[in-house]
Amino acid sequence: MEWTDDSIARLRSLWAEGLSTAEIGRRLNISKNAVVGKAHRLNLPARPSPIRRSTGETAPRPVAPKRTQGPTLPPLSASVSQPVPVLRAIMPAPKPQQPRATPCCWPIGEPGKPSFHFCNAAAVSGKPYCEDHAAIAYVRVRDKREDVA
Repeated sequence: MEWTDDSIARLRSLWAEGLSTAEIGRRLNISKNAVVGKAHRLNLPARPSPIRRSTGETAPRPVAPKRTQGPTLPPLSASVSQPVPVLRAIMPAPKPQQPRATPCCWPIGEPGKPSFHFCNAAAVSGKPYCEDHAAIAYVRVRDKREDVA
């Protein structure tokens, strides 16, 4: 935005009226930050903060409601007229699943191509790959002390 003499004069008059920077921006069809920046560069008088108040002006604090003394709910014995029935499980307990054989999920080929497939050999127990591909995927971390020797 380019500031003309006319827009600067209008900014000065709106600022003197005490309008907010957001309102000045709306009236000049510019952003609030543009108003703040130009006012700063023109050394216009600072505005009082809407958050901080001067020490003489303190707004009265609202009085907090008094807390209720004693219990606020009826006693438990008064609300329970009959004993609570014991609930039984409706569904039988799940049977333990037997470990199933998993195939190796090592990708072979380029995804998206018709020749792409997975290895599908029997996977090593506890790992997603067969013995050959697990040897490639899982490399033993060397100890730094081995490099010194």
